[in-house]
Amino acid sequence: MKDFFYAIQDLFVDVLLAPYGALATLELENWFGANTISWIFILIGFVAMVYWMLQLRTFDKNNEENKTVSAHSYL
Repeated sequence: MKDFFYAIQDLFVDVLLAPYGALATLELENWFGANTISWIFILIGFVAMVYWMLQLRTFDKNNEENKTVSAHSYL
């Protein structure tokens, strides 16, 4: 039974969380290189938000949304 838990530990530490260890060592050498991944994710999130807002605007201009008081069951 003890080997089973050691196998789970090895899976997470050596395989699944290995990129975080690589980022931690990279940060000691090059701060900008380590934070580039964070900026990429922020950029992807910003592009997704802009796309979402543009889609909401097109649905609002086409009057496709039901804005009556009884449109939602929780109201």
